[in-house]
Amino acid sequence: MSKFYDKPSSDLLYQALLEIKDLEECRRFLQDLCTVSELKAMEQRMEVAMLLDQGLIYSDILERTGASSATISRVNRCLHYGADGYRTILPRLKEQRDEQL
Repeated sequence: MSKFYDKPSSDLLYQALLEIKDLEECRRFLQDLCTVSELKAMEQRMEVAMLLDQGLIYSDILERTGASSATISRVNRCLHYGADGYRTILPRLKEQRDEQL
């Protein structure tokens, strides 16, 4: 892990995220925190992660999301060799979607 993540100052952001109460509050916080480009990139990576997790191939994901092959590859690498962030969150998102159906 990068030394950046070991700094106490980086914990401020993570603590702030834990204080978010609902979807609308999260949306407003991230809109204040990030640029439009940053948000769109993160949204795209989440969509790519979900599609990879569903077993779609790169060309189908590229067509559906417009993500570059580099982005798809990076997300795929994180899914398999990352810090398990996607692997923690994706099942929770699937469960929420199933409950809403």
